[in-house]
Amino acid sequence: MPFRTYLLSAVAALALLSPAQARECADSGCRVERLFETVQSGAGGTGASLASPKYGTWGFDLSGMNRDVKPGEDFFQFANGRWAERAQIPSDRTRFGNFDILTVLSEDRVHAILEEAKAGKLTDKDTVKIGAAYAAFMDEALAEKLGARPIAADLAEIRRVRTKDDFTALMGKANTTAFTSILPLYIDVDAKAPDKYTVMADTAGLGLPDRDYYLQASFAEKKAKYLAYVQQILTLIGWEQPAANAKAIVDFETRLAEATWSRAEQRDRDKTYNPMTQAELAAMTPGFDWKRYLAAAEVAGAPRIVVTTNTAFPKFAQIYRETPLPLLKAWQAFHVGDGAAPYLSKRFVDASFVFRSQELSGQPEQRPRWKRGVAFANRMVGESIGRVYVSRYFTPDAKAKMDALVGNLQVAMRSRIDRLEWMSPETKAKAQEKLSKFTVKIGYPTDWRDYGALQVRPDDLFGNLTRSTAFDWRRDVARLNGPVDRAEWHMTPQTVNAYYNFTNNEIVFPAAILQPPFFDPDADPAINYGGIGGVIGHEISHGFDDQGRKSDGEGMLRDWWTIEDNAKFTAQADRLGAQYGAFEPLPGVKVNGSLTMGENIGDMGGISLGLDAYRASLGGRPAPIIDGLTGEQRVFLGWAQVWRQKQRDEALRQQVTTDPHSPATYRVIGPVRNNDAWYSAFDVRPGDKLFVPPEQRVRIW
Repeated sequence: MPFRTYLLSAVAALALLSPAQARECADSGCRVERLFETVQSGAGGTGASLASPKYGTWGFDLSGMNRDVKPGEDFFQFANGRWAERAQIPSDRTRFGNFDILTVLSEDRVHAILEEAKAGKLTDKDTVKIGAAYAAFMDEALAEKLGARPIAADLAEIRRVRTKDDFTALMGKANTTAFTSILPLYIDVDAKAPDKYTVMADTAGLGLPDRDYYLQASFAEKKAKYLAYVQQILTLIGWEQPAANAKAIVDFETRLAEATWSRAEQRDRDKTYNPMTQAELAAMTPGFDWKRYLAAAEVAGAPRIVVTTNTAFPKFAQIYRETPLPLLKAWQAFHVGDGAAPYLSKRFVDASFVFRSQELSGQPEQRPRWKRGVAFANRMVGESIGRVYVSRYFTPDAKAKMDALVGNLQVAMRSRIDRLEWMSPETKAKAQEKLSKFTVKIGYPTDWRDYGALQVRPDDLFGNLTRSTAFDWRRDVARLNGPVDRAEWHMTPQTVNAYYNFTNNEIVFPAAILQPPFFDPDADPAINYGGIGGVIGHEISHGFDDQGRKSDGEGMLRDWWTIEDNAKFTAQADRLGAQYGAFEPLPGVKVNGSLTMGENIGDMGGISLGLDAYRASLGGRPAPIIDGLTGEQRVFLGWAQVWRQKQRDEALRQQVTTDPHSPATYRVIGPVRNNDAWYSAFDVRPGDKLFVPPEQRVRIW
């Protein structure tokens, strides 16, 4: 499991990796940034405006409000209703909102950088690599000419496999090739020894977004479409008996799905930390040759492996033993073709788009190639691009102001901990100690990644992808016996997102999110405290959510709570889970309160801390009234404006099933209805739809 939490999902970076790689990263925790894949329009490119957006005259778009709706009936509509009436989701997107406006701005800025690099006009030590990565993706004519040839060698290697143990070794190369594995490995910081890296093992192997797509009747149509897609890919790569093999592959994956832990279960950091020796792991999974597997993965000497979903491993091993080798080879061949499809000829690209984007997410049209090229280049040499991005678009003044804001939010958190009525002095002292040890990273890394050993060619798109995959893995392997790189970033500066990292006890804010509507130096301070202040508070609160609270100030996974305080926290969290579990974004589709628990706690803490910090910033002076709105009203509206979003039904259905973040509407109304100040700010009373009696409001942080 990845030991970090994101303001937006880290699960669906499908534009950055091949589908198979992205799925394994989502399941196994490799480091990916989550770009909110939506924009206001399909326009863009080097002719697009590269200026930051502006909102109203004081940082808030009054025209987007629907004052015909009472705040207590639907605060999202009150704050954003007229905007929602006007807004249209572009045909090449599944969502549209304020995150997306910044994402397309970042996309356009990076596009301009890439075009300069491609033309040899960029001044940076990695100009050639940046230009080659983009040029390779943009050479559509070459991709069409090559067809399936880029994966021919991989398919031939699969065909040469003669034994189950040979196939196990083939899966062991998943981190350095186009192959995939049912028990993927990754390397991350050891949760109970955060000064060291460790090898971790997880379960995977599914081609659909989640186990529920195989097991729930509500997804039967999607599963049937997946069967047709598997057959289509097998046909395109020339694999024998595509119809029969497709059915067998889906049946095989269904068995794996039955043994896979739910996403809510996979969030539990205590249950997913199970260190084992190689001998213990082999004994738990008879028939799976770990010695060959680890050797193929280039980590044969690993003394221990941390197993995540441990009770699933024996079941996966049994399924593996019972599955005929020809079927495993067909399954591997399909995943190679599926993973490579976005980087091959048009018939592969179209097949992948129709199923993975159109069918699963409701996206009507394919994104223009240059936009996909931007995502690919970011995947290949993201920090090199980020170095140029920061030099152009992130000022020292913005960084200094952000430093001050973060400091104000940390002061607010210290005060909130001191005022907690439900927590004992003993646990409060430990919480304050943890807060004092937070690391804050703003804008960009102090040490940029060195891509010197990575070969990037302008005429080898798929080769670039596989070499990048291997480059990243071998970099991690080389660090196994060394110290943890605490300066490392897990997002590029041009990413519109933020995160908290459990094992480093750090909060991280890339440059691209530090602009309106989140942060505007010219805006009313209340809007900034509701926007970027809420984001900062969200990430701080992750250090104390249902999983973040399990680590101490050094990032070590250990219990520092009294038994009584633990019980009080759990009771409040359960109440919060029940509140969110009642939200129903689509008929019959309810938010999973357990899956979204950490993010919901983060959102509650975020807006509360933003409001506290705003109050403190007034220094005892009364807040001004602007356009008839009080300071506290503007803080809540600043939070609501950040989460403006429209989403297609299929994408929303997938999010509720797979994403630890609640849909945008509930990120607005869920936190405020537990905040006493919101009731007084907007005169919310009993009888209003969102009213929660004081004794039933959740009060954690």
